[in-house]
Amino acid sequence: MAGLLYSVSMSLDGFIAGPEGDMSWLAPLLPPPGGEPAPLAAEVGALLIGRRTFGGDDPYRDTEGEGEAFGGGWSGPQFVLTHRPPPHPVPGVTFVGDLDTAVRAAREAAGGLTVNVLGADVARQCLAAGVLDEVLTCVVPVLLGGGVRLFDAPDAGPVALEPLSVDRGPYSTDLRYRVRRN
Repeated sequence: MAGLLYSVSMSLDGFIAGPEGDMSWLAPLLPPPGGEPAPLAAEVGALLIGRRTFGGDDPYRDTEGEGEAFGGGWSGPQFVLTHRPPPHPVPGVTFVGDLDTAVRAAREAAGGLTVNVLGADVARQCLAAGVLDEVLTCVVPVLLGGGVRLFDAPDAGPVALEPLSVDRGPYSTDLRYRVRRN
């Protein structure tokens, strides 16, 4: 069964997007589109994406990688969790109205590879449902001072994580954890 991995880039002060979901801060810190694909892309079989993330700001805006997962370094099945699907189909994207169906479909489509979860709210829902397996936080060298927090669920209580790896790359320090189950 494919595992669910929440992967995210985060500023050193704990924000994954700037005010109003702004992602332009990340653009100068990303590898160029069309270059060497992100190492994570090789283990991903499907994406499970939140609606705000799917329709939000793109750090690859105005480049050849705009609108593409990993800036064009990955292609495959995408599942967007939403109660407001667009009026017209989007090629390669399935819009799903509930978390259980979205997780089941993404796992099946991943073919044994990782389901990459994108979006803070979807990750929070997966964590609450007990289906999130890992968290990969790519800490980038910038301070934003405000915006969207990595994890904002004041009533959730502590979540135990088991460190798996720390990798220092040219654009970030990547911290990977396994979600501990009680």
